[in-house]
Amino acid sequence: MGTTASQLGKDLLSEYQELTFLTKQEILLAHKRFTELLTKDEKDLPNTRIPMERILTLPELKSNPFRKRICHVFSTSEQKDGSLTFEDFLDLLSAFSDSATLEIKSHYAFRIFDFDDDGTLDCGDLEKLVNCLTGETDDTRLTPEEMRQLISNILEESDIDKDGTVNLSEFQHVISRSPDFVSSFKIVL
Repeated sequence: MGTTASQLGKDLLSEYQELTFLTKQEILLAHKRFTELLTKDEKDLPNTRIPMERILTLPELKSNPFRKRICHVFSTSEQKDGSLTFEDFLDLLSAFSDSATLEIKSHYAFRIFDFDDDGTLDCGDLEKLVNCLTGETDDTRLTPEEMRQLISNILEESDIDKDGTVNLSEFQHVISRSPDFVSSFKIVL
């Protein structure tokens, strides 16, 4: 079976470097980790999709409360099943890399938090976001009154045009004032 570098090929490796925020070494490591998730039969097939359930076994995603949303946002599957090709996987790692810009990171964070994919963060999205962050156990779940107050505070702070939702521009404005966002929005293999 040759080395990882020969499996990718120099031209493809260079192309991936140009199209992502990843270094050559990071791309090779991503390829190695992706290939480890393939079954023996899948390793010989081009453009193999790995099911979301297998992607979620990666330690770097396993404990992320948004792991399923992350897979759905980066998946190019027409079935919208969260499965990832190697290029989808690279896009995911690129957006979460240290080198990705604030604009890229905030764009993908917004898409991950937009649970209903309607282009805005409404009360339903914000409630799901809070539940993901606090955990959905009886010990950690907010009371309905606490949730209502928290969502009201979030909208008061973020909803500049006062339409009851947070759009991408408003979200990016809030994120730009959060110095820890860029360093905390990352996944490193």
